[in-house]
Amino acid sequence: MMPEKLKWWQTAFQLKGSVITSTYKRVIGFGFFGLIVSILYYFHLPVSQPILGSVIPSVVLGLLLVFRTNTAYERFWEGRKCWGSIVNTVRNLARQIWVSTEDKSPADRDQKIAALYLLVAFAVATKLHLRGEPVNEELEELMQTSKYIKLKTMNNPPLEVAFWIDDYLQKQHERNSINSYQLISMRELLNQLVDNLGACERILKTPIPLAYAIHLKQLLLLYCLLLPFQIVDSLGWWTGIIVALISFTLFGIEAIGLEIENPFGYDINDLPLDAICNTMKRNIDDLISLSPSTRSHTEKLCDHN
Repeated sequence: MMPEKLKWWQTAFQLKGSVITSTYKRVIGFGFFGLIVSILYYFHLPVSQPILGSVIPSVVLGLLLVFRTNTAYERFWEGRKCWGSIVNTVRNLARQIWVSTEDKSPADRDQKIAALYLLVAFAVATKLHLRGEPVNEELEELMQTSKYIKLKTMNNPPLEVAFWIDDYLQKQHERNSINSYQLISMRELLNQLVDNLGACERILKTPIPLAYAIHLKQLLLLYCLLLPFQIVDSLGWWTGIIVALISFTLFGIEAIGLEIENPFGYDINDLPLDAICNTMKRNIDDLISLSPSTRSHTEKLCDHN
C-alpha cells in the first residue's frame, strides 16, 4: 500500500479529475496580461493604481465563490443520498418479493425472478434517463424482449418499469400469493424509488440561476483584470506569475462548482452510477441463488453501498 505522504503528493500533482485542464487557458491569458502591465510599468507608464483594490473587495468575491461551491456540493450530495436510497430500497423490495411471494408453480418462480431484475432495470433506466441517453442493451438483458421494445418508445422509461413492477405486485395479490399488508409494504418501497427518481430529476433540471452565474463570471474577469494594476508597484516582474496563481485559485474554485453541480455524468468527479447499478445486479444475482433454507442470510447482501 502506498505510504500516506507519497499518496498526498501524488494526489496534489494529479491532472485527472482536477480543474487544471478547464482553467489553464484563462490562467495563462491573465498571467500574460500581468506581464504586459509589468512591461508598461518598466517603461514608467502610469499603470500602478493601488486604489483599484477597493473596486471589488476580495471578501465579497470570496463569499460569492464559497456560496457557488457550497450550492454545487449540496446538489452533488443530495444526488448521492438519492442513489444510496435507491440501492437500499431495491434491496429491501427484492428481499420482500423473494421471501414473501409464494411460488405455486415453476412459472411463478420465473415471474418472480423477472420482477427482481426489473428492480435493477429501474436503476439502470434511471441512470440512462438522467444522462439523457436512449434505452440500450444494458436494459435488454434485464427484461423480456417485448418489454424492451416497448420501453424504447417511452418518454420516461424508469416510470414505465415502476409500473410493470407495481402490476406484478397487484397480480400476486389477486392470486393470493401476497396479502394486503405485504402489498402495502412493497408499494411503499416502490413509491420511494419513484420519489428518488423525482429528486434526481429536480437536481438535473434546476440549474444555478443564470443571472448569478453571469454576475460571478463578470466579477471574476473584472477582478483578475484589475489585479495587476494593484500589485505591479510592489511586485514588478513577478506580477504576471502572481496574477496567474491568483486567477488559477479563483477560476479553479468556480470550475469545481461547475464540475459537481450535475453529478450524473461520466466525469471522474461525478457519481459512479455504473458501479452502483452493477452492485445492485450482483445483489439480485446473489439473492436468486439462495435456497429457501438460506434466505434468512440475505442481510449479507447489504455489506456494500
